[in-house]
Amino acid sequence: MQTFTKRNLAAPPGFFACEAAGLHWLSEAHGAPCAEVVAQDDTSLTLVRLESAPPTEDAARAFGKALATTHDAGARAWGAAPDGWDGPGFFGPLQHPLPMTFRLHDSWGRFYADERLTPMLDLARAALRSEAIVDIEAVIARCGAGDYDDDDDPARLHGDLWNGNVIWTTKSAVLIDPACYGGHRETDLAMLHLFGCPHLDAVVDGYQREHPLRAGWRERIRMRQLYPLLAHVAMFGSGYAHQTHDAARKALVLS
Repeated sequence: MQTFTKRNLAAPPGFFACEAAGLHWLSEAHGAPCAEVVAQDDTSLTLVRLESAPPTEDAARAFGKALATTHDAGARAWGAAPDGWDGPGFFGPLQHPLPMTFRLHDSWGRFYADERLTPMLDLARAALRSEAIVDIEAVIARCGAGDYDDDDDPARLHGDLWNGNVIWTTKSAVLIDPACYGGHRETDLAMLHLFGCPHLDAVVDGYQREHPLRAGWRERIRMRQLYPLLAHVAMFGSGYAHQTHDAARKALVLS
């Protein structure tokens, strides 16, 4: 068995243990395949090595269906950590992880406002124009008021599902580098749309064959992307500020 080890000697306490717990939690859903954990310690995580292959439309459709199965496995509450994990959470790249909370909430909107948008806006505030801050704070207020809530249950999310965290192999698409929690299923799909994904229409088609999405989900993509966009502003500066403000403006026109 060939393995791959990722290391960060300066990793915050619990970083790799949290990632391992997330991979186990996702795997238990028997949906989208995940990288298999071999070993983990304070500064590293060792996984079974994956051999990449070109993505195909059939593989993308199968991935979408499997991702819906993972989401449908659910979580115990909005904001819940992976089952069995009681430590801290993290979002972002290996060398620059940002803190992520696991406080439980009764509604998605209050969770998104209090545990995702507000903390990330605080980290990104210095790189944003005042007009953008006003609009983002207005989105936070609408989230907290329940304006964007629906009757969906908390899904079992990967949490950082951009294309770089999907490895295409000869057998399937495989998930790596999760930032798992109980959240809205549209969030993972919005992340796939943020920087593009091979055969994305086929992924969505496969997903909807397993679990049809609520009408208007495409219009809500930018609202779901506001958190990772704010994270990019916090990590990389004002180069993502315009895109972030655009996401807030699009969220505000949602009914």
